[in-house]
Amino acid sequence: MRSTPGVGSSDTRIGAGVGAVSAADPVAGSDAFGRASDLTLTYESGLELKARSQWSYARIRFFRHKLAVVSLIVLAFVSVVAIFPAAFAPDGPNEQNLPGIDDQGNLTEGEIAKAPSWAHPFGTDLLGRDYLSRVIFGLQTSLWVAFFVALLSTFIGTAVGAFAGYYGGTVDNLLMRVTDLVLTLPTLAVLLAAAAFLGQEGQKIGPFELSQPMIIALILAFLFWTALARIVRGVFLSLREKEFVEAAKASGGSDMRIIIRHILPNCVGAIVVTMTLIIATAILVEAALSFLGFGIQPPTPALGNLINEGNVGGLGSWWLVTFPGIVIVIIVLAVNFIGDGLRDALDPTQRIRA
Repeated sequence: MRSTPGVGSSDTRIGAGVGAVSAADPVAGSDAFGRASDLTLTYESGLELKARSQWSYARIRFFRHKLAVVSLIVLAFVSVVAIFPAAFAPDGPNEQNLPGIDDQGNLTEGEIAKAPSWAHPFGTDLLGRDYLSRVIFGLQTSLWVAFFVALLSTFIGTAVGAFAGYYGGTVDNLLMRVTDLVLTLPTLAVLLAAAAFLGQEGQKIGPFELSQPMIIALILAFLFWTALARIVRGVFLSLREKEFVEAAKASGGSDMRIIIRHILPNCVGAIVVTMTLIIATAILVEAALSFLGFGIQPPTPALGNLINEGNVGGLGSWWLVTFPGIVIVIIVLAVNFIGDGLRDALDPTQRIRA
């Protein structure tokens, strides 16, 4: 009768080579150097080993990055405020409290350019509007533009880089020359010129009517996809000659299936990290354009044009510039810290330490 390894047999050996272990050994599972074997102990204890996917390890690594987790919470809260501004804003964005005459014929003072107080935590602007409400509704516009730019430029850059890196040759040369052409354009000059001609008011293209924030977002996305395209192309060039790609081709997989199912998942780390950087850059550039008067125009509130409007008040109305600027800094820092956490978490060379 054949004996079961490790059970009821004094001469049954577990393993082979240097780590061969006798089932009757006083220290069960110890190897030739006296060290305990985790696998043997697990087997004898009746426990099952549960394999973890790479995504599980990435999630564990990310949540060990405390600054990235705190930044994610901050960005989530800011996003909720931006999605539901009416639930958090005490007043409407254009609701004014100007001097006037009350029912008794007395002149009321109004709330023009009032400093921060309990009634108005961010103060009021030069037209008597609650500035906290203005900042909240401006946050909605700026975040919407930033996320739209990030999604559209990520899609364009990933598609261009993937096709250029996978097919190579003429396709690669053509797509990369287009990318180089966009890279050579003076970014600020193109942004100012395009925003001046297209961004001052909504445009109607065929059956579609584009709002002013949408036009600004399209202009920014047109210029922001190039860096990601070059990154994705480099990853595809290094992966297209790997054995798993050759095996997928030999098994009859189509080019699109190989690109999407086999190579693209290996680029997720670089794509996600670059996307976070695009979000931060889009917020800053949109704010700069609006501050210069070429971005989103009043009465639509945005963080950049709020700073531009507050700049008229000078140092006497310091809160009109300070609070929108602080909000921009907080968002950009949070996005950058999240990008750092994702970079570390999605790096396959990282290891989980006990």
